[in-house]
Amino acid sequence: MMMFRTILMWLMLVGLAVPGAIGRASEIPPVGSALGRVRSAGSAEPSLPQKAVEVGRASGFSVTNSMVGTWIVAVGLIIFAQVATRHMKERPEGLQNFWEWMVESLHDFLEGVIGRNLVKRSFWFFASVFIFILFANWAGLIPGVGTIGWGHQTAAGFQIEKPLFRGVNADLNMTLAMALVFFLCWIIWSVQEIGPLGFLKELFAPKGETTGLLKVLMVVVFFAVGCLDIISILFRPVSLSFRLYGNTFAGENMLEAMGRMLPGFGWLLPIPFYFMELLVGFVQALVFMLLTAVFTMLMCQKEEGHELARQ
Repeated sequence: MMMFRTILMWLMLVGLAVPGAIGRASEIPPVGSALGRVRSAGSAEPSLPQKAVEVGRASGFSVTNSMVGTWIVAVGLIIFAQVATRHMKERPEGLQNFWEWMVESLHDFLEGVIGRNLVKRSFWFFASVFIFILFANWAGLIPGVGTIGWGHQTAAGFQIEKPLFRGVNADLNMTLAMALVFFLCWIIWSVQEIGPLGFLKELFAPKGETTGLLKVLMVVVFFAVGCLDIISILFRPVSLSFRLYGNTFAGENMLEAMGRMLPGFGWLLPIPFYFMELLVGFVQALVFMLLTAVFTMLMCQKEEGHELARQ
């Protein structure tokens, strides 16, 4: 149920964020446009636009190809979680064994990074974002993502202009939405852990014991450092979103470029790079989760240390 509620939350947030957060979605092509199956290996233009394109409308609401990918991945995870936990057994086996192994491994790993008390409060987010990003990255490698859609016939073959499916994290709107959700959660967790006054003290208060003129100097210095920290904190959603988007978008374009290098054998050359992208998809999910966890720990580490000392 935790995973079910969490993925539903992502769907609502992504549904609000994707259509208009970064730029405006392109218009859907005319009805007479063809539906392409595979992009020609000799085409010179990339088939993956830098932003998601509109593939339909529902009650006046724009539906983009990245939203379609997001819903497919989210629904798939919900179904998998429900099937794996439908008949819980004391000695897990099959899908339940895999699901419990994955969740427990993530819990133990995060507990070693951010501590027992903080992981109780924030594990639902870190585990969900890791699982979602991982499977979204891997789903973007399925043949047909980015190569099925609307286009037109050219001398070099059929050219896809508006793909029906798009890698979820190859859309900056999606990665920015996740980063902004974390930023909001980070503020809430920090205030809950150390309180509003402790939050401000952690940013601006001088560290260490000083007296006299040195204490006045330290107050000025740490206030200036706190102002710089505020700027750094405000840029965290930008860095988190662009890092994930850039690596995913670059990987998909690399696979497409490899497929165009050997006309007639465009299916063969990208195969080794698919295995590399599987690893990159895992690493990017791990990096996003670790960075958000460390950012949370750095703000709450003082209170966390007191909690561990009491235990």
